[in-house]
Amino acid sequence: MTKEYKTITEISGPLVFLEKTEPVGYGELVLINLPDGTTKRGQVLDTSADLVAVQVFEGTGGLNEESGVVFTGETIKLPVSKDMLGRILSGSGEPLDGGPRIIPEDRVDVNGASMNPYSRMPPEDFIQTGISTIDGTNTLVRGQKLPIFSGSGLPHNEIALQIARQAKVPGSTEEFAVVFAAMGITSEEAQYFMEDFEKTGALERAVVFLNLADDPAVERLITPRMALTAAEYLAYEHDMHVLVILTDITNYCEALRQMGAAREEVPGRRGYPGYMYTDLASLYERAGVIKGRKGSVTQFSILTMPGDDITHPIPDLSGYITEGQIVVSRELHRKGIYPPINVLPSLSRLMNSGIGAGKTRDDHKAVSDQMYAAYAEGRDLRGLVAIVGKEALSERDQRILEFADLFEDRFVRQGRDEDRTIEDTLNVSWSILSELPEALLTRVDNKYIEKYHPAHKSK
Repeated sequence: MTKEYKTITEISGPLVFLEKTEPVGYGELVLINLPDGTTKRGQVLDTSADLVAVQVFEGTGGLNEESGVVFTGETIKLPVSKDMLGRILSGSGEPLDGGPRIIPEDRVDVNGASMNPYSRMPPEDFIQTGISTIDGTNTLVRGQKLPIFSGSGLPHNEIALQIARQAKVPGSTEEFAVVFAAMGITSEEAQYFMEDFEKTGALERAVVFLNLADDPAVERLITPRMALTAAEYLAYEHDMHVLVILTDITNYCEALRQMGAAREEVPGRRGYPGYMYTDLASLYERAGVIKGRKGSVTQFSILTMPGDDITHPIPDLSGYITEGQIVVSRELHRKGIYPPINVLPSLSRLMNSGIGAGKTRDDHKAVSDQMYAAYAEGRDLRGLVAIVGKEALSERDQRILEFADLFEDRFVRQGRDEDRTIEDTLNVSWSILSELPEALLTRVDNKYIEKYHPAHKSK
């Protein structure tokens, strides 16, 4: 199907509308030949009885009614190869690192194939990120999708890079890779990411996709699909365990809203398209472990909540699809604590299946529950102290109040290059819990207290 049509009737933002001349498929790749001899690529976005809407990846500048449109009969495919590891690519898969084009072992549709629910394995293998607030209280499990809810100006990118550098499965000799996709970032941020990956050596086991803020919004819709396609290929064809980090999902949704406005669709909540839920699900659900396959895809997606509003449609819809969330706190950031992760609203729904004896340590669940309960009470007491003063508290409450400060200073706070093992995290937990009277450790079994409590271990 190589016939060229010159039936463009309207150009609106990144969209081109043309009169339909033959049956075309949704998502079909389109080549647009400009009068000056250059060619742009596009994708069929919508098709009806008489009109076809095409989104143009490189923008519609230079297009007019004389431009010729060719329907290729193919969907967008990513050339994949194990040689992708160590490469930095654009949001549409072109090399940005000055290296040669990737010689493909295969070309794979970026939309992926839906994973049969029956063939999914329940995730249960612990992934160590080296960050105590994640490993200790909101554990990430291989095959999970766990987003980071952050806000403008908070160090979510630093946290993402730290996870990309440090993530591993303890005691495993299996190959582990990271696919990092940044959407709508500034050139300065892109430079920062590239330098960090190269300087720390993390690039050797990573594939990086960078879509810049001045790149077309349409490309932003393809970038995460490119990244997930590369991840699925490495996981299911090369038996690798792949951690996918997507930043920033909010920029992706803004591009989705921009496309919806160009198509003159009826907007949903806050102007976002009504199908944003299903669109996000098509990304998030491309994580998991498949029966009979050795590899796995795990997802960390970062989204900045507009106005720090967790009820905003983007975090709200993400929370329905994903298996928990890690919440970055502006209050902790103001205190100078890094990483400023607030464990109270954070949650990992699959944590219990990835911890315990033989996976992390037998006392992990009890220690996590006790730390969470004591910290939550300590945070409540801070509000009370602001009203009645510290002197009005009982001795017990004063100990709990001090625990909350210790928790933030010794458990939450850690260096940007500090890679704590799960043993380190649990030992730090016990050193903080030992500041409380044993009578207050109501969520920890006596056998764990006798085995791990510093006061008993030293006997």
